[in-house]
Amino acid sequence: MTTDQTILVINCGSSSVKFALFANERPLPRLWAGAIERIGLADSRFHATDESGASVIDETQVIPNHPRALRMLLEMLAEHRSGVIPVAVGHRVVHGGADCDCPLPVTEALLARLQQLIPLAPLHLPHNLAGIAAVQNARPELTQIACFDTAFHQGLPRLAQLTGLPRRLQEEGIRRYGFHGLSYEYVIGELGRRHGPDIAKQRIIVAHLGNGASMAAIKDGRSVETTMGFSALGGLLMGTRTGDLDPGILLYLLAKKSMTAQRLEHLLYEESGLLGLSGRSRNMQALLACADTDAAAAEAIEFFCYQARKHLAALTSSLGGLDRLVFTGGIGANAPAVRARIVDGLSYLGLDLDQRRNERNGPIISTDTSAVAIEAFATDEELMIARHVREILAEQWPITREA
Repeated sequence: MTTDQTILVINCGSSSVKFALFANERPLPRLWAGAIERIGLADSRFHATDESGASVIDETQVIPNHPRALRMLLEMLAEHRSGVIPVAVGHRVVHGGADCDCPLPVTEALLARLQQLIPLAPLHLPHNLAGIAAVQNARPELTQIACFDTAFHQGLPRLAQLTGLPRRLQEEGIRRYGFHGLSYEYVIGELGRRHGPDIAKQRIIVAHLGNGASMAAIKDGRSVETTMGFSALGGLLMGTRTGDLDPGILLYLLAKKSMTAQRLEHLLYEESGLLGLSGRSRNMQALLACADTDAAAAEAIEFFCYQARKHLAALTSSLGGLDRLVFTGGIGANAPAVRARIVDGLSYLGLDLDQRRNERNGPIISTDTSAVAIEAFATDEELMIARHVREILAEQWPITREA
């Protein structure tokens, strides 16, 4: 294997393309990381750093759509890293449906199946598919691998999959799936690396808290319950998403407020959550900075923490107790004040937070005498995707240099 072969990882969002470039060698060193942000606006930003953290590119220009963004990315890689050969592209795909329990090579049959799943993840899946299409158009010879956020939860117990709707709807695919699986998979692997393989025997809750947020109860290394269910809307309050909501509210908005389905979708996905409650921002750090003088911002933070605390306690019932709690995601790994508020009041579960360790952002943030170990560290979904791509390449295709 030559060191000039690389794996490109792409995560397409509604207005951004996050990317990372890894050398296709153990232990998958990250060569570049960056993002193309504010796609469709006049001030789109394209920025990337290399393995040393030095800026490679940081430009502001008009980038009208995702296909153009992906073409720019591939052209930039060819220009700045001549001789480096991308052998494959790994994509984060939010929803894989009931049948996708592992990463899969992109085929026309898979794309057709994912198109049918768009109603299950309307905010994310169209952009995930747009990223795949853009790479196909620009570099059709590249192998593409779809890595699914739902795959980690594929083995959820039957009762954790069910809803209260009629069985015929369950059989049509209306069930609880779970999301953020790539993050959970990374965290469990990292715990094993840090503490040894016996960690899998523990009862673990991972709190992935960011603009999108969820928690998962994990036992024997497998997901047994999670806060997100059928869609990426449920469970915890998020940056712009509601989290759990009484379905009667939806009926009221449709019937009494005459909302269309499209308008309701936009309300639930784009206007709610921290942004809707604060009337100010979806960004937790921005809200924390103004909470002392802005009552609405302070209340939004408190509601976020209250909901997280409630869900955390509920998940322990699926495990029969708790041995370890891990905070990750942009908020979970970087907001000590939020972690402290979530844990506050849960001493009856054996959680005892060390204030000084928490302020230093861990990785261990519990006291030495805490019955439950508490950790905080960053997740790495891009690295998890790159690992999956490398495994599939090693199993199915010999690596050869491309001209």
